[in-house]
Amino acid sequence: MKDRGTCVNINDVATLAGVSTATVSHVINKTRYVSEETTLAVQAAIAKVGYTPNIHARNLAAGYSRTLGLIISDITNPFFPDLVKTIQDCALEPGYEVIVANTDYQSEHDVPCVQRLLEFRVRGVMFLTTEKNDAAMERLLQSRTPTVYLDIGKVGPLASNIRIDYEKGVHEAVEHLLALGHKRIAFISGPSHLVSAQLRRAAFVSAMQKYESSRSTPAILCEGDFRLESGQRAVRELLARDEKPTAIVAANDLMALGALGELKKAGLSVPRDVSIVGCDDVYLASLVDPPLTTIMIPRAEIGRAAVEAVLQMKAEGGPPGREIRIGTKLVVRGSSVPARLA
Repeated sequence: MKDRGTCVNINDVATLAGVSTATVSHVINKTRYVSEETTLAVQAAIAKVGYTPNIHARNLAAGYSRTLGLIISDITNPFFPDLVKTIQDCALEPGYEVIVANTDYQSEHDVPCVQRLLEFRVRGVMFLTTEKNDAAMERLLQSRTPTVYLDIGKVGPLASNIRIDYEKGVHEAVEHLLALGHKRIAFISGPSHLVSAQLRRAAFVSAMQKYESSRSTPAILCEGDFRLESGQRAVRELLARDEKPTAIVAANDLMALGALGELKKAGLSVPRDVSIVGCDDVYLASLVDPPLTTIMIPRAEIGRAAVEAVLQMKAEGGPPGREIRIGTKLVVRGSSVPARLA
């Protein structure tokens, strides 16, 4: 072994393992199959000599890194950490790392996030935000970087789009509440400028219109911002109405949890006085009292699809982007019960 302070390089690893430098490179970068016996020998040699690959040099030589960029809207929203974990796990299998950027639902943050990821020479970008910024999307298009979007993208040679079937889940939620005898159903939407919020609200309105003439009154709409506090504010608005709702559907679980807490603060019982349905099925949804009925959006499926799609696309010679549809499902728990008779 070299003296401390002497630069250890790939040749030292190859000599100790009794293989070529190319084989060492394939083991490190997972660019070609190497037998298990040889892989273990190379890994043992790396550990013994204390070799650390020069990632910067490797990126310069390849023109891109074994790194993927991930842009999300809000790391504090429990929906996104679950998504990040799945993506990191899936990316590690073929030997990729993930750099995460957070926009805080602010579309003006999208362009600098994209620029930083491109400076890292990422192999591809997973743009899984609820907001849309045309300038950021154009920058990715110009850079010829494979990109996967969530709901907001247009499919192209180097762009795939994951489309969530919000309509199915929201219609199931409305039908569930109507079957329980609820007629005054309120909806707490996300911010009207966000695409996913628009889709969820439109799904609720169309579901209510489907049954309006025979089984329910017109939809009651409030706007939130996908954060817990806006669910609390929406409930205060709803309780100030002459005709209060007997059920509330929230466009995400955080707002549903905020609504649940505010209803209890007002002295009302959930679900005896007001039933609540959320959307996302974050881990907290099953832990609150009562457990939250919610529209499950499968984050593991989204994460796997995003990694697979972004690695399939290549600037030269790869398959084109595609539309990926992800289903939803209503998960019925204790927060929704039959409406009380007036």
